[in-house]
Amino acid sequence: MNVFNEFKKIVNVEIEDMVASGDLPSGLDLSRIAVEPPRDPSHGDLSTNAAMVLAKPAGRKPRDIADLLAARLATRDEVMGAEVAGPGFVNLRLASSVWYARLAEALRAGPAYGDSALGVGKRVNVEYVSANPTGPLHVGHARGAVVGDALAALLEKAGYAVDREYYINDAGAQVDQLAASAFLRYLEALGEPATDETFARFCPGQEWAYRGDYLVPVGQALAAAEGERLRDLAPEDWLPPVRAFAIAAMMDLIREDLDSLGIRHALFSSERALVEAGRVDEALADLEVRGFVYTGVLEPPKGKAPEDWEPRPQTLFRSTEFGDDVDRPLKKSDGSWTYFASDIAYHFDKYKRGFADMIDVWGADHGGYVKRMKAAVQAITGGEGALDVKLCQMVNLLEDGQPAKMSKRAGTFVTLREVVDRVGKDVVRFMMVTRKNDAQLDFDLIKVTEQSLENPVFYVQYGHARAHSALRNAAETFPDLDSGREALAEADLGGLTDPDELGLIKLIAGWPRQVELAAEAHEPHRLAFYLGDLVSAFHSLWSRGNKETDLRFILPEDPSLTAARLALVRGVALVIASGLAVFGVEPVEEMR
Repeated sequence: MNVFNEFKKIVNVEIEDMVASGDLPSGLDLSRIAVEPPRDPSHGDLSTNAAMVLAKPAGRKPRDIADLLAARLATRDEVMGAEVAGPGFVNLRLASSVWYARLAEALRAGPAYGDSALGVGKRVNVEYVSANPTGPLHVGHARGAVVGDALAALLEKAGYAVDREYYINDAGAQVDQLAASAFLRYLEALGEPATDETFARFCPGQEWAYRGDYLVPVGQALAAAEGERLRDLAPEDWLPPVRAFAIAAMMDLIREDLDSLGIRHALFSSERALVEAGRVDEALADLEVRGFVYTGVLEPPKGKAPEDWEPRPQTLFRSTEFGDDVDRPLKKSDGSWTYFASDIAYHFDKYKRGFADMIDVWGADHGGYVKRMKAAVQAITGGEGALDVKLCQMVNLLEDGQPAKMSKRAGTFVTLREVVDRVGKDVVRFMMVTRKNDAQLDFDLIKVTEQSLENPVFYVQYGHARAHSALRNAAETFPDLDSGREALAEADLGGLTDPDELGLIKLIAGWPRQVELAAEAHEPHRLAFYLGDLVSAFHSLWSRGNKETDLRFILPEDPSLTAARLALVRGVALVIASGLAVFGVEPVEEMR
């Protein structure tokens, strides 16, 4: 159980008793009472703001309420000391028995430790990756893929019902360019040279946008399936079947790339299918009925004009009513819907499927799109929906400090698959959450595989491997000692009295709170930071044991204390494994 939530309930009980005894008036709102770690750990284990949030409605001075509350809490068996600090904080020092109970609880829970009912089964749609189906995924996509997948797993651990979704942008000009590029490779398979001249002859008015070798097998497969049938057709006749063929081939490639990273989406939604089913018309008609669509001329913006501004009457969405800077166009000059209109329809479709809570993981280059999309979600859901957009900054791919070389296969970028093949799935996944999603990330292909304490991947995995090394060594020293987590949960933990031992237990006890805080903030990187702190404390205690023999985890002359310390070691290992599971990383028991 979250020890902070547990003590919030205790504080609330004491407040209710103060009301019953006449020390406080009835009808107080206790929802804003918080129990958290104090900013300065030297002030205690927990701190509550109860006196300050109740002072005004109770008509009492915060310090007066704090003094009464502290006196009550100090009488409880779980509390060693209660002090009033600052304007009215009550700081608590808890009895060691509280922390021993939390360690035993963690051992009994095993992999489920940290699971929370915070989400109460609420449905959340997490959409991530959603790369254009025009080629293999590159290393930049890897970050959004991992952040989205880790966030989905984090929300599931916190008790939400999560759907993982991929939106296929298969209705824009870029897929027509893909089709033309694939058609050239089809001609190449039939004996034509893959040159600019050939492209211009067979694909007039198009751009040879995708020149990577990854389209060569697509052209060969198309030639095997169609023979020369498509060769002499007009572009308007070969475009639809080639486009469909190329998109299907690219999505197969993307799924394989994602699978190499251990990522699987529950649903792939097609923009083209949405448009052809009339969902855009339906969504925009709904907005028009609500008064959020009108015909008007946008004022020319100050400074540089945005790409979607034109000095003409346009069909516009009233996004300024929901906090956006300007109203946004819904139709292009040729009468077709804008990308924004399709995105509105897509999010309306999500809402109708039962997802009031939506999270989109985008690249940082889409930052200017966030306000309008949030405005649209507010409009199409009548204020019932919420959209959180997580923007992922660039990944600087390096090789021993220097920019990594480009991919010959892709033509212009380093593919995700190349990186996974080079350093492994788990390294990629862990590294992508070692910084907040909106901060740039340096990914050095050499450094991320070094067995160095400067390498965060190795550092955390080494902590898990060290813990299991201690458990294996204990089995040799005490062959009859059961070091399973259930047995160790029953050990006498009273011998764990060193401040570093208690500090490590407190970190373990803080894991459920970290899960809930990270889930509420939609920030899985917080767990990576926490694991770093946990492993650092464990390595520090291990190092002390190398110098101070009485602090070693295995004491041949003291099986009881050894069992207590192995309980601590096992607790560290299971929390590391629990955290890595959120990231989709397999914990190692031995370093090679």
